[in-house]
Amino acid sequence: MKRHRLSRQIIASMSVVATIAMLIVFVGSFIFYGIYLSYFPPPPGPPPLLPEAPDLVMIAVFLLIGLALAIVVALRLTKRILAPLNSLAESARKIAAGDLSARASPGDRSLGETAHLVVDFNAMAQRLQDSADDMTAWSAAIAHELRTPLTILKGRLQGIADGVFTPDEASIRNLLLQIDGLSRLVDDLRTVTLADSGRLDLRRGPVALATEIHNVADLLEPSLASAGFSLELTLKDFVVLGDGIRIRQALLALLDNAQRYAKPGRIEISTLKSGNSAIIRVEDEGPGLPPEFAKRAFDPFARGDASRSPRYGGSGLGLSIVRAIAEAHGGRVAYRTSSRGGAVFEITLPLEDGEPNVAPDAPVQT
Repeated sequence: MKRHRLSRQIIASMSVVATIAMLIVFVGSFIFYGIYLSYFPPPPGPPPLLPEAPDLVMIAVFLLIGLALAIVVALRLTKRILAPLNSLAESARKIAAGDLSARASPGDRSLGETAHLVVDFNAMAQRLQDSADDMTAWSAAIAHELRTPLTILKGRLQGIADGVFTPDEASIRNLLLQIDGLSRLVDDLRTVTLADSGRLDLRRGPVALATEIHNVADLLEPSLASAGFSLELTLKDFVVLGDGIRIRQALLALLDNAQRYAKPGRIEISTLKSGNSAIIRVEDEGPGLPPEFAKRAFDPFARGDASRSPRYGGSGLGLSIVRAIAEAHGGRVAYRTSSRGGAVFEITLPLEDGEPNVAPDAPVQT
């Protein structure tokens, strides 16, 4: 009903405009000739004060022709205007009913504003569908990651309750290990979710990168050594403006990723300056990321085929946490393959006041 109402309004408006234009031309011609004759009088004889009948008939004919043309033009214009608007309205109704795949047709793109409106609507609908798909994928991934430790916990606790297992120290430690894994998974999910919504809490302040990296290295060195890795630190004491706890969390995620997927060998951590930013570089000895996986390595729950095996484990959130923390600091994270074929991850962070506080170069071996 509304589309017909709009069509009638356009036709009526065009008809009124055509009528007014005809009347303006008609009255204006009499005014023009009145002024003209006042300066250039005609030959003797009384001029007619009113138009004769043939003149009135001619005016009426031209008026009807003008109205007919106005109606035809209005109908064509109405069709061009309403086609994309009707498509837009129909698509909006489908999306409101739950069909997020509905898209509007721009129709005649010569109507620039209408075509832009449809294009913007389709872009909005696509983002809405992508968000819904991401939410579905997230729900499925979270359920998958939570299912394994919860199943183990339930089975063990049920076995203890039924007397199948004896609640000795080893079984309790195993249960605590599963609980620690669940706690870490929940914390990781919270970090990524807050970062995606732009609400990741950062307690910013001056952070000495060398100190933070040494703390992380001291913490992880025993587990890395038992897995066959050695740490090599080449550090300059840059001071960045950021959250020391979050920076340590990102570095822990990178080292955990290297311990899981890199072949045993040397892991080098270095810092360097690039413009008004400091870079934390973590390099291992390979094998690096597959090219097709490297493009989505920083997406949540992204895992290569090898990482899905029980040997490697992992939730697929580690690198996404690194990206989330780097971007929350106004920096970025990048991956590339080293000249030795290993993986190189770089976290770029803004320096405090744009200037580094640098100590002399002093490579440290650990």
